[in-house]
Amino acid sequence: MSGVGAAQWPSKGSRQAALLARLDIHRPEDLILHLPLRYEDETRLTPVARVQPGTSAQIEAEVLSCENTRPRRQLLVHLRDDTGSEIIARWINFYPSLQKQLAPGRRVRLFGEVRGGFFGVEMVHPRLRLVDKGEPLPRALTPVYPTTAGLGQPTLRRLLDVALDAVPLDDPLPSTIRQQLALPGFAEAIHTLHRPPPDTDAHMLATREHPAWRRIKFEELLVQQLSLRRAYNARRAHEAVCLPPRRTLTRALHERLPFVLTSAQQRVLDEIAADLAAPHPMQRLLQGDVGSGKTVVAAFAMLQAAENGWQAALMAPTEILAEQHYRKLATWLDPLGIGITWLSGGRRKRERESELARLESGECLLAVGTHALIETPVNLPRLALAIIDEQHRFGVRQRLALRNKGTAGVRPHMLMMSATPIPRTLAMTHYADLDVSTLDELPPGRAPIHTRLASATRRTEIIARLKAACLEGRQAYWVCPLIEESEALQLKTALETWETLKEALPELRVGLIHGRLRAEEKTAVMAAFAAGELHVLVATTVIEVGVDVPRASLMVIEHAERFGLAQLHQLRGRVGRGTAQSSCVLLYEPPLSRAARARLKVIFEHNDGFAIAREDLRIRGPGEFIGARQSGLPLLRYADLERDGYLIEPAREAAAELLADDPAAAGKLLARWLDGREGLLRA
Repeated sequence: MSGVGAAQWPSKGSRQAALLARLDIHRPEDLILHLPLRYEDETRLTPVARVQPGTSAQIEAEVLSCENTRPRRQLLVHLRDDTGSEIIARWINFYPSLQKQLAPGRRVRLFGEVRGGFFGVEMVHPRLRLVDKGEPLPRALTPVYPTTAGLGQPTLRRLLDVALDAVPLDDPLPSTIRQQLALPGFAEAIHTLHRPPPDTDAHMLATREHPAWRRIKFEELLVQQLSLRRAYNARRAHEAVCLPPRRTLTRALHERLPFVLTSAQQRVLDEIAADLAAPHPMQRLLQGDVGSGKTVVAAFAMLQAAENGWQAALMAPTEILAEQHYRKLATWLDPLGIGITWLSGGRRKRERESELARLESGECLLAVGTHALIETPVNLPRLALAIIDEQHRFGVRQRLALRNKGTAGVRPHMLMMSATPIPRTLAMTHYADLDVSTLDELPPGRAPIHTRLASATRRTEIIARLKAACLEGRQAYWVCPLIEESEALQLKTALETWETLKEALPELRVGLIHGRLRAEEKTAVMAAFAAGELHVLVATTVIEVGVDVPRASLMVIEHAERFGLAQLHQLRGRVGRGTAQSSCVLLYEPPLSRAARARLKVIFEHNDGFAIAREDLRIRGPGEFIGARQSGLPLLRYADLERDGYLIEPAREAAAELLADDPAAAGKLLARWLDGREGLLRA
């Protein structure tokens, strides 16, 4: 164990080892990279007479009395320093041994936040150290580490002393790269952060702007790039079916489309066509704002597979979205004589078995479906292209299951689509294992959606406006609040809203759709709304993606403060799909929290999904933003994509250089940070 003796490092299976594992620390090398949250200045003492409530200080004093009070059990300790000033220390949770330590006459150092108490200044649960008079103070700042219950700072520091003295801190990073970025060596950086010398700039340590922090953040970004590029290269080493653009079916679709492709769509189509023609699997992410035209791009990609005699499958997360894709694709492809099947859990058994047989025989080349596509009975013997829409809603194992439907030994090309734009810094880091295509242009004629904020107290006024708009021939959505705690509560709210609107709007036809409806019921409701038979559709978030009704130009979102930015933008994107001016009213329940106010301000001020995504990343951070990617990729612990973005490009360049010229050094860096735990990156 890197020279650390069994007697010094917790044995496997011990309680201490289990506590360390909670912090993802399994070996001394992991502890080396477990860096301080902050630093405390224990290099000086503050006389009790000069302590300020609301600040942290270190005092040295003698215990006057120590009492275990009743009925409210707490340890109350009176102390006096050498100037004669007194202070109280209180412990509400304590072991009996603490009372023995604090016997009258004992000399102690206490570090903690000073408060104003009923009996004067006090410290609650301060850090305690027994000392002798005249004992020297520490000469450097004291690091404070992230920890877990049962694992104290002294234990962590003791184990760190063992690890720092035993683990080799060699530096695989070439000196040329270090010099270009003015980075210290790894050993110097680690020792500075764990054992700051007395002259270390405390402010730069606290703000993580010190060169030692910069070295760690750069190396973390570099390791992420190395890991992802190795995964990318590993995928490209596999064999895939070459699908050259024969331009028989794709040209026919071009000629039949009732609209002209945007230049962004044409650029992305060229990128995808080149990937499909290669002998290794495409691994591409297609991102674009709501309404940017990703579905037609998917149609052309599927036709490129079909015109080569191979199968393509498109998987969507919900039945509504899968059916929308199927109907849109069928409208475009049926005139070309290309059959397309739709698989979902709600289809009748006989229909389903018939479609499965057509897919297994190769008679049907194109399939659209939900998770039903990856179930055991589905066989796609000539699968050459797998498309996953709203890819962030699928776990990596589900994506793997679709990929594995292909011929043994030959991997299908993978195209993942997302209507949640990914900010550039995130695309360069957490998605560096993918090629990224961006639809950054909306089809012509799309008018910006007017967004309005309204307090829930104006509900009656909003209903009156909705009524007037619908009587003029418009259609509207009324989206019910997101209640994460209970699907049953959300359904109850939807039903109550539906009843309320039916009563308030007797002249209008009001429909209802929610996740508990059977597939055929959802289909019937959506078909009625699309046909204009319903004026208003009360809905839960099942309509978040995929619903495309051009005549719907008004949306009301209740309790908008409960939704995330991406979800609000997706919901708003259900209107504005026709030529009429569209509006979205965000009803909120005051008072708003600071976070809710920030989200609503962003969605009110921006229609551009890329701008919204950047703000969303800033507010939530990358961990929440990428959510269910579930790739096994460790999130960045120290580098901040906004503040440290200037290090990303150098890290990408250094990763390419190391993988090409010094794979052994790359391997050492990966071993230090990941220890082989690259998870499911190669999926």
